[in-house]
Amino acid sequence: MAKMTYTKYERARLIGSRALQIAMGAPFILKISEEDLKKFAYDPIKIAELELEKGVLPITVKRPFPKRM
Repeated sequence: MAKMTYTKYERARLIGSRALQIAMGAPFILKISEEDLKKFAYDPIKIAELELEKGVLPITVKRPFPKRM
């Protein structure tokens, strides 16, 4: 599967949405050690960035395409 390239706006939306889920108690998708969690200071945004970087986010991006004539 080809790696998706996101715009800075899509990245911000993906990370923000996932960070909110994590902050509300959603389980992590990646196995993260207690040591790594302490290194991230339990920051949901950093955890969401890591999940995005690894390509495991359960969120998709729909891009509207122009209509053909």
